[in-house]
Amino acid sequence: MDYFNYRDGQLYCEDVSVRDLAAEYSTPLYIYSLKTFVSHLNNLSIAFGDLPHIVCYAVKSNSNLALLKTAALCGVGADIVSGGELRLTIKAGIKKERIVFSGVGKTDDEIEQAIRTGILFICAESIAEIESIAKIARKLKIKAPVAVRVNPEIDPKTHPYIATGLKESKFGMTETEAKKAFKFCVGEKWLDPVGISMHIGSQLESIRPYVASVSKIIALYKYLWKQSIGLKYIDIGGGWAAHFDPALKLPYPQDYVSAVSELLRKLPATVVAEPGRSMIGNAGILVMKVIRTKKNRAKNYCIVDAGMNDFLRPPLYGAKHRIEPVVRSKGQKSYDVVGPVCESSDFFAKSIRLPAQKSGDLLALFTAGAYGRVMGSNYNARIGAAEVAVAGNNVLVIRERESYKDLERGQRTGGISRKLIEGLEL
Repeated sequence: MDYFNYRDGQLYCEDVSVRDLAAEYSTPLYIYSLKTFVSHLNNLSIAFGDLPHIVCYAVKSNSNLALLKTAALCGVGADIVSGGELRLTIKAGIKKERIVFSGVGKTDDEIEQAIRTGILFICAESIAEIESIAKIARKLKIKAPVAVRVNPEIDPKTHPYIATGLKESKFGMTETEAKKAFKFCVGEKWLDPVGISMHIGSQLESIRPYVASVSKIIALYKYLWKQSIGLKYIDIGGGWAAHFDPALKLPYPQDYVSAVSELLRKLPATVVAEPGRSMIGNAGILVMKVIRTKKNRAKNYCIVDAGMNDFLRPPLYGAKHRIEPVVRSKGQKSYDVVGPVCESSDFFAKSIRLPAQKSGDLLALFTAGAYGRVMGSNYNARIGAAEVAVAGNNVLVIRERESYKDLERGQRTGGISRKLIEGLEL
């Protein structure tokens, strides 16, 4: 469900015309519906019912401060994967005791930052990482809460680049390694083993592998309990599908929760969930302007002012996002929608049907709230898009469009001189 809709042939975000927003703030432009985001967060909490739980929004999906503050005001925690994300979540007002730190490559500085902050737990992905956490906690004389991430070795049936629970994945530990990790934690004075975690992938479109993975984690949890290792938290991950195509009958976040709730209900533990895309994906669109159209012997091209530097998912994953005209008109024509970046992979869609396009027309790419602006770059020296949030008829600029000065920031040419260059000549 989202709050983007057409009125008299024009696309609206809640009560605001998308065409008016594009005219005022230019394009490419990210537009977010706060009502959609808040509804998704609230509906998920309702789905858990009386089951003790903490929803930790996956910050990597969209780390805009205004959206993080919105999550904080909804009582949501955060799943972070870097020291930078930790700083952003604290600045946005998310409570430290509702933050979990995931990821395979935490540096010593990031681990120290997390321990000093006092987050809910650090989710360790290897025994070597646990040894590092123990060393740092010992130095700080602060007991570090740790969860162990287990790789359930189950195929999530998603794109291989976003599958994280396969046997060959870099994420998590085997069951045997996890048992050793917990034993190590119990023997360390400055470690507090508090949880067990899993995450099998992103954009999961089937509940079955997810339930199988949670079942394996619960079995290990029960085994540990018998070994007198009583864990407080069971982290069931996230990766639940966002609805890219209304015609597809995909599970909703509530369906994933319902499928595992009975498995978890009788356990003396709080459930932690890490949804990202399923919360924010459909809350955002990317609006782009048609520069011109082009035809060759094989294709009709619709060339827009957004590029792969603005939205990377189609070239990176082959992701198929719905694209619609901001103002509807009659007629249908097949187009490849492509950007201005000098790469053949700079495309948003191939062979899709749209009304005949012309220079100045506007297109909206849907389900752009997750892994959009947050994955942006300045490739081809292109400046980053602006972001606006809509709440009813209120419009908030939550990120200004970058300027050309931003491209130069931090770079230095002062040490480059003719004498230096002449000295390099053979």
